[in-house]
Amino acid sequence: MSEDKVLGSPNFKWFGLAIQSLVVLSKCPESCPSGEIAARVKSEATMLRRILSRLACQGILETREGRVGGYRLKRAPEEITLEEVYLALQAGESFCSPMLETTGDHAFGREMHASFFNIIGEVNEHVLIVLRKYTIADLM
Repeated sequence: MSEDKVLGSPNFKWFGLAIQSLVVLSKCPESCPSGEIAARVKSEATMLRRILSRLACQGILETREGRVGGYRLKRAPEEITLEEVYLALQAGESFCSPMLETTGDHAFGREMHASFFNIIGEVNEHVLIVLRKYTIADLM
């Protein structure tokens, strides 16, 4: 099974799909069903629903059930930063953390783990600084 199909393993593909979905939703005056969003971003609807579910849990989207159900933005596009979306998908884990899994439990591996940990921390800090500058409205 590919990594993007595993709920606990978000990646930059998820981030890209989330951003595109939010841009689509920012142009919809009413709720928009996941199938319609998936068709617009050329993605698989089931995976997209997983992504949208995370965004809803983090208060970025609201969901509506029923015949006119679907998703809609909970706030104005100008108020939703890319940093917020990134952190919502991250679920407490860095997108770079799989890099740590490449180190082994031996002397060299532990040294590399410590170095990778520091680098990942710095990369994440800079990623958040950049993403904080942009909102969904900037991409519309």
